[in-house]
Amino acid sequence: MIRSSSRLAATTFALFLLASPAFAQAQAQPSESHLAVAREVAIGSGMTRSFDAMTEPLLGQLQQMNVTRPEIQKDLDEVTAMLRPEVEQQKQKMIDSAARAFATRMSEAELKEVAAFYKTPAGKKYVELQPLLLDDIVRDLATWTQNVSEYIMIRARAEMGKRGHQLN
Repeated sequence: MIRSSSRLAATTFALFLLASPAFAQAQAQPSESHLAVAREVAIGSGMTRSFDAMTEPLLGQLQQMNVTRPEIQKDLDEVTAMLRPEVEQQKQKMIDSAARAFATRMSEAELKEVAAFYKTPAGKKYVELQPLLLDDIVRDLATWTQNVSEYIMIRARAEMGKRGHQLN
């Protein structure tokens, strides 16, 4: 769960940076066909699963509000069902932002190649395995960061010791 949360936070941060207005304004405006293929890449890559991973728990939390007031369960369920299409519209806006980010960084031709890859058996497998791979990478990155941190301190202390300085 912590790994998934870390991966989700990292993905969300990256998407936030890529979709920021300052970033979008600095780039040329892509054509509609360019945006369409970029949208296809954003969806085909599995990136947009993060949006579901964020919105579904929020809607779930809304439905859990009935714990202390069971008499509102029916109304709460109806409101949640009513909000789902609105939340879906919000997710589509984020998909459009992700597509714009892709379109400003890659040519339409490049995006067509990437989109084609995601339709191949290898591309589909990559998308399927991506969450597991990211979990592994995040776990390994945490271990690696700790090890490199220790290595740097040990080496720095040794080198500073040679120069007559003691680091704590």
